[in-house]
Amino acid sequence: MKGASVRDVEAVDPDCAIAQALGVVGDWWTLLVIRDVAGGLHWFDALRADLGISRKVLAERLRALESDGVVERRQYSARPPRFEYHLTEKGRGLLPVLVALQDWGTRYVLGDGSLDASSAPDSGEARRAQGLVGRAVPQLRPDPLAHAGSTVVYFFPGAAPPGTRFYPPGWGDIPGAAGCTLEATTFRDAYAEFRDAGAQVVGVSTQRQDQLDALADHLGLPFPLVSDERLDLAAALRLPTFRAGGESRFKRLTMLVGPDRVIREVLFPVTDPAGTVKDALDLVRTATG
Repeated sequence: MKGASVRDVEAVDPDCAIAQALGVVGDWWTLLVIRDVAGGLHWFDALRADLGISRKVLAERLRALESDGVVERRQYSARPPRFEYHLTEKGRGLLPVLVALQDWGTRYVLGDGSLDASSAPDSGEARRAQGLVGRAVPQLRPDPLAHAGSTVVYFFPGAAPPGTRFYPPGWGDIPGAAGCTLEATTFRDAYAEFRDAGAQVVGVSTQRQDQLDALADHLGLPFPLVSDERLDLAAALRLPTFRAGGESRFKRLTMLVGPDRVIREVLFPVTDPAGTVKDALDLVRTATG
């Protein structure tokens, strides 16, 4: 296979799904193009500028992805003809792959291989999280920013009412995984102060929506918990995640999002689930005061 192209991989083993998938996405630039389109870069020039790629190479990758049904073109200008590139449903099916690849890179390439639900303040993951300031949160379904006004969005690994089968084996041994119920109830108890300061509160997890509804009902939360089970938001913002129980879970992160959907502040890593609620309230008061 020396010198073979990515497309040639399709002929290696016609019955191997891995080989066939690599025939579509097994290329450095192709995966990065998918990453950026998922992150909200839909114009050709915006993709080229972010990737630092030649026009020829980018055009080739986009044509191949369109041919394979991973992206679709949507015309937004007739004269001259201009197009945006968006993921299809088939393309969105790759989001868990991107998130899992990010998890693997964070743990085994950039890290020492240990499983951790948090991160060091000076890590590349922390710098990437802080770099979210100034980014716009894309509109997704369900949309955690469906209402107007400033919003504190906190991402958490997962929690469930007592007696619910949710926590995978060894959950309590993962640094940073515990404390989600305490965090939720602390936000609950301070919710009136957030509202008085002019902000809503939304919690986001990769759990199923029915699990989150049961948790919110059990804890008496006055704010919604939203599921990112499909990892749309995780992939779009390249949020810090970790793998547990065979699934991607959010590392604890809190952000303040303005009425224009632009991220104003990010708290990460979060080492004190209850203490970060006060920090978030201080951010809201400073921003709206």
